[in-house]
Amino acid sequence: MADGIPLTRQDVPPDRAERIRGHVRRAERLGADDDASRLARPDDASGLFALLSDPAVHAPIYTLPRPLTLASVEAFIDQHLAERRAGTGLLFVREDQDGRIMGYSDVQVWPQWAAGELGGALHPSQHAKGQGTRGAVASFDWMFEALDLDLLCETASLSNVPTQRMLDGMGFARRGEIESVRPDGTHRRSLVWEMTRDDWRARWGRLQP
Repeated sequence: MADGIPLTRQDVPPDRAERIRGHVRRAERLGADDDASRLARPDDASGLFALLSDPAVHAPIYTLPRPLTLASVEAFIDQHLAERRAGTGLLFVREDQDGRIMGYSDVQVWPQWAAGELGGALHPSQHAKGQGTRGAVASFDWMFEALDLDLLCETASLSNVPTQRMLDGMGFARRGEIESVRPDGTHRRSLVWEMTRDDWRARWGRLQP
């Protein structure tokens, strides 16, 4: 999660913030479909490490642990399990038919502002097939509806043109730039987009049951 986001911050009543934390704590899958991504478990560390070790996967993503090792991926999963208990974050993985991890989704939530952020990546074999965009649309919709969020805030590096095009195409509004700090303390300039739930529904309708 980048410091300084979301840029739009509207406090919600404490009881609603606690309800949002409850939604996060109870989440098991990213969506309602049978093949929806599931919560990452400690025993997923080696499979997730195999996915993330590919530079095509990890290079554009500033929130991943650095250096990237099996131990740091284990800690990454443990961190998200702690965030789930706190009601502020979730880590999901997507498997193929053979049980190989082919993607992950990193959900961060600010309950006090009813806001969230989605990060993640797919295996390179799944690129350029439209799966990333379809999955992102379903995931964003799930965050608005299942977690009861009012705002999503997304970031991408200045060089990450595919993500920029995807967010622009979905109707997210560009809000400027921020300085993102990686886990190893290095910095990266990031573009920022935001989308409200009302604007999402006007553009995409309500996709979740």
